[in-house]
Amino acid sequence: RNRRNTMFIQTQPTPNPATLKFLPGRDVSPATPYEFVSLDEAAASPLASALFGINGVKTVFLGSDFVSITKTDDADWAVLKPQALAAIMDHFVSGAPVIADVAKAEAPAIEDDIAYDGETAEIVAEIKELIATRVRPAVANDGGDIIFKRFDVDTGIVHLSMRGACSGCPSSTLTLKQGVENLLRHYVPEVTAVEAAA
Repeated sequence: RNRRNTMFIQTQPTPNPATLKFLPGRDVSPATPYEFVSLDEAAASPLASALFGINGVKTVFLGSDFVSITKTDDADWAVLKPQALAAIMDHFVSGAPVIADVAKAEAPAIEDDIAYDGETAEIVAEIKELIATRVRPAVANDGGDIIFKRFDVDTGIVHLSMRGACSGCPSSTLTLKQGVENLLRHYVPEVTAVEAAA
């Protein structure tokens, strides 16, 4: 019996025309999102390695239940998409792990290790809570991720890091500024602005 037919992978466009989101209908990397920008980096993930074997794949982002692939400018989705679908299906049918070597996988972008105290700690906790509950789910919808980096109490600026489909697209900086900034300023009056951290 051919098991290849038992899996249906959905694809979704993202705000970035160079990025397509693939939903295999099962967990991809639920605990930690990973972004791979080269075949060398992808060595830690059998799934990402297989995708980098396809001509025209520029970056691979593994989200909780999706894979988003960004193509090079000269690649064509008509050619790339069926190959990517086949590679994702083969991977899940094979039963191989998504991340084989966790130590080698690029550590996800994490917040700067800053200790906040008193009132600032409360502000930061509130900002993180809003990002976790209101911002990240919306960004994941577009095939990316957003991470709190730091809050500068003197200027009121929140620094955030964008990854996946959101990191390279021009609309993301706009989304970040308008949507996230408005949301945070509405709930946390101490916030004056939001900026993208490297």
